[in-house]
Amino acid sequence: MEPFTVSKAKYKYSLTIRVSNYTLKNAAYSQNLQIRPGNCAAVYIQILANKIIMKVLKITVAFLLLNTVVFAQIYTPADAGSKVHFVIKNFGIKTGGDFSGLKGSIVFNPKALGKSQFNVSVNAASINTGNSTRDNHLRKSEYFDVAKYPLISFVSTKITPSTIAGRFFVNGNLTIKGVTKAVQFGFSATPSANGYLFNGEFDINRRDFGVGGSSISMSDNLKVTLEVSANK
Repeated sequence: MEPFTVSKAKYKYSLTIRVSNYTLKNAAYSQNLQIRPGNCAAVYIQILANKIIMKVLKITVAFLLLNTVVFAQIYTPADAGSKVHFVIKNFGIKTGGDFSGLKGSIVFNPKALGKSQFNVSVNAASINTGNSTRDNHLRKSEYFDVAKYPLISFVSTKITPSTIAGRFFVNGNLTIKGVTKAVQFGFSATPSANGYLFNGEFDINRRDFGVGGSSISMSDNLKVTLEVSANK
């Protein structure tokens, strides 16, 4: 018998039935469905089920892709491989030092900056200027008062893009010795094997945070340089 076509306008679907071998060819999914007298309704149900499954799969895949693009990834800052460095003039000579004990969380996606955030801190007592006598002096109450304020922290409030690819601006709150001040600075985000490498720098006035009192030998302003490695 010659093949004939059954169309179901409601479902916008056509079936070609070859009665000679009792096989229904579902062209849309390249699937053979066995048809016998009296089972046409079952065939239609199976076809509709296939269509529903395919739509659900497409929606699921689209949702997963959307999550990848929209939601920011959470990273953990790695103390090893990171550097929190400062430079200040003391008696007119540039003196540098570092803080370690970096910890916290970084949520970042360059395509979802509104959902990105930095919440990190370092151990104030870890200060290292290469001179142990000076470091012990800086740990005292006149300077960082590490016994009372063990952490130096930064929490971002806004991250925005710049006109340069891979570079951004961050606004946030820097807390030193219990005093919180708003800061803003530019930074770069370079993808690494397991996360990102963030680089940035900013200037602050030590007096704003009550560090060093009225010392005349020490400059008021200092530069902080950040090199933060963050992994998934």
